[in-house]
Amino acid sequence: MSSSFRYPEYYCSRNSPLSCDQPQATVEHFKGAKFCQECGFPIPLTPQQQIQGRRGTYQVKKLLGARGGGRLYAAVQVGSGQFVLIKEYLLPNRCFSPEQVRQRKELFSRIAGLTPADGRLQDFRVLSTLEAIADPQSDRALLVTQQKEAFPTLAQYLSERGAMSAAQVREVLAQTLQTLQFLHSQKFRRPSGQMDQGIVHGNISLESLLINGNADQFHIYLCDLAEWEFLFLPAPSATKPQAIEDLTALGNLGFYLLNGNSKADPRDDRVWVRDDPALKQFLLQLMGLEAPFESAEAARQALLQLPQPESVQHLGIATPLESTSRISKVWWLLIAAIALLLLGGGLFYFLRPHSNADAQSFAKYKRLPSKTFSEVSGVSAGQSTYVSQKEGTWTVVLGLRPEASLLGDRLTRPVPNTEAIFNHKPLDIKPSLQENAETFAAIAAVQNRQADFAISSLSDPPPDNADQAQIAYDGLLVFVPFSKKAQNLPQALQGRIRLEDLRKLFTGEIKNWKELTQIDLPVVVHAPTEPEALRQFQQRVLNGDAQAIAKFQQIAKQQRTEDTQRQMVNDFDAGQAGIVSFGILSKTWDQCNGYPLAIVDDQGTVSQPLMRTQTERSITPTDNLCDKNNRLDVELFRSKQYRLGYPLLVVYPKDNRTTTGRQFAALLTDSQQGQCLLKKVGLVPLQPVPDICP
Repeated sequence: MSSSFRYPEYYCSRNSPLSCDQPQATVEHFKGAKFCQECGFPIPLTPQQQIQGRRGTYQVKKLLGARGGGRLYAAVQVGSGQFVLIKEYLLPNRCFSPEQVRQRKELFSRIAGLTPADGRLQDFRVLSTLEAIADPQSDRALLVTQQKEAFPTLAQYLSERGAMSAAQVREVLAQTLQTLQFLHSQKFRRPSGQMDQGIVHGNISLESLLINGNADQFHIYLCDLAEWEFLFLPAPSATKPQAIEDLTALGNLGFYLLNGNSKADPRDDRVWVRDDPALKQFLLQLMGLEAPFESAEAARQALLQLPQPESVQHLGIATPLESTSRISKVWWLLIAAIALLLLGGGLFYFLRPHSNADAQSFAKYKRLPSKTFSEVSGVSAGQSTYVSQKEGTWTVVLGLRPEASLLGDRLTRPVPNTEAIFNHKPLDIKPSLQENAETFAAIAAVQNRQADFAISSLSDPPPDNADQAQIAYDGLLVFVPFSKKAQNLPQALQGRIRLEDLRKLFTGEIKNWKELTQIDLPVVVHAPTEPEALRQFQQRVLNGDAQAIAKFQQIAKQQRTEDTQRQMVNDFDAGQAGIVSFGILSKTWDQCNGYPLAIVDDQGTVSQPLMRTQTERSITPTDNLCDKNNRLDVELFRSKQYRLGYPLLVVYPKDNRTTTGRQFAALLTDSQQGQCLLKKVGLVPLQPVPDICP
């Protein structure tokens, strides 16, 4: 559905009012203007303009352009500093009567947004909505989504890169069918509280599918569902879309991606690629030109069973589709053979038995190109110094466990028989009320040539003269005593805590656990000693609110996380208090005195970052966490769905006087060895990696 012909009542010289540059030019020349000076179409929202919603206030940063039936803006939530995207839909008075505007806004605010009804956190790759805002005093409706950046549409991908390969098309189909299977079969809760069994997307197109990643490894996200996107058509269809229409539209989309020409006729054999006849047959069936599939699930299963093209089989290459389905015996044998040639002893790892859950976890991701530090290219000789905050995550993990000394030793001289040496220097930085003061102090050390690069976590982009590379994920866990008594806090809380209740606990509004549970014990609030952890908690839980932070600092007893974990069970069992605290991942996830609570965000989405290794499910209060059979959910951090997760980055200057920062980051991100060692010290790797490091 092109935006070019949505508003025929407005005589736009560009024939596309939403993406036309004239409304923006009007804003620049006539301060306070509300309509385009050329055609009278409503002008875009202006930078710094604030929008009041039910869940907060949002400040517009800039106009990003048009997508589908609306304009897209980068924005930030005031207070929390959370970056969001806002999609603006318009109901101009030349196209809609006042009654139509009222009805559509009311419906939009009730239905725009989906949450799984069972409350489980599942990344089904549909853009997560914060809220729908329908201001009764304006001609706009706004959809706020939890995105920090605008992913390109498949239409933009085709325009910039041309047609996809058959393997890439298979991957797009596999991911989208998986999402459609979820949409069509699950029960969802609407913003109004209404429950719906199964949702039809109804608007599958090159504009409503987004791609995040590169040509070799990407994720496909769905957006702009017909139920709210089509509300802003002057004459929306009265016919409710059917699930089969999603499949037909996806088949057409797959065909367009394959040949790069939306006008090509799929009945013409000349327009098909010759090296993947199985894909051709599948797409014809998906488009309904041959016996159609009964459901998204049936189509996905058929896709997973398609034979691979001979050209791929002869080369021994695994296609992206193989990586999203299952690891075949041939693939494992190939991996074992390559590992034998490259690493010798690495054969042990690949021949040892794996659970199906392990295979599925590894299968979603492209394997890292290098396995050891020695195989990472571009690491030059010479000594360099890097810094991190004295009590920051990096300094903590380097001295926390036996594995940490191994990481420190390996990173000091990562490549044997070379003179590349990286020396770590902790900085004693005093806490400051200024946001990211610790990070900027570390960067200042780099800028003053006291160090070549720094390691820290950032809430905002670095200064203009600095650059960054993410090496892992870090985060906070909130925990309560994991007592063995029949009545304990994890079970009473059902293993979770709402963000709203968490704020009340840590600001003293909730003083006794009986306000949340049946347990009558006073609440005692503890906090860790790491300034980085305190800063992240204040921003992510307390939303940077100065008054809330002051209350938190007044009531929280600050002590080492290890001491809190030892104390909390004794205090609970003695009937003295129910301690609640938080800490960085490396100190909280692999212990069993404190139970890590799942976080329920303001939308009702439950996020439990700790999983059982064998069953690949979230932990529950009935699990024995002391058996060490747990792991952190990598995908939960990758998708940014865990509210208390954040990136760990290497920050280095842009002036190229030294490239050691980029080299150091490459060692950790381009090798299995680097990511595996980071996992060993309690950080979350950028993708699943083996338990045994090369």
